[in-house]
Amino acid sequence: MSSNEEEIIQNARKKAHEYDKFSGCSQSVLLSIQEGFGMKNSATFKSATVFGGGVARSGETCGALIGALMALGLVIGREQMEETEVYRKSMGPARELQKKFKEELKNQLGLKEDLKTTLCKEIQEKIYGRSFDMNDEKDYKAFLDAGGHSDLGCPRVCAIAAQVAAEKIFEVRR
Repeated sequence: MSSNEEEIIQNARKKAHEYDKFSGCSQSVLLSIQEGFGMKNSATFKSATVFGGGVARSGETCGALIGALMALGLVIGREQMEETEVYRKSMGPARELQKKFKEELKNQLGLKEDLKTTLCKEIQEKIYGRSFDMNDEKDYKAFLDAGGHSDLGCPRVCAIAAQVAAEKIFEVRR
């Protein structure tokens, strides 16, 4: 990996971490990658609004991972519905990104066990010792009080997602 690539990866990590302090893990990761790779697209960024907190704050698939996958899709995705082969070929790198995301969460967050899923609520349990109902005002406040958007909370997850997305984008571009 070149020093320029490493700089882009580290910058994406830093920006995703900082952006998540405004809420919106998907957008935090996506925007950091879009900026780092010069592929800013406001419509794509806007579409990521609803994925925060595990899809509309439901605790489902991690929004940071969705943002990472959306960024990867901007690079390897199909432009026409009929491009079935492009669709099929994109699944391998997407699965690899997802697997690497889980591995890096375990390693960088010091988790004792492997993640079984990429569900936001499972990641919350690993970080905070419990999950939160992000659509319940009191529980959302408890999430924030537990450090949800602090340096030790979800911004770290966003940084990891941005890192693995940037690494994968460099890999598929080679």
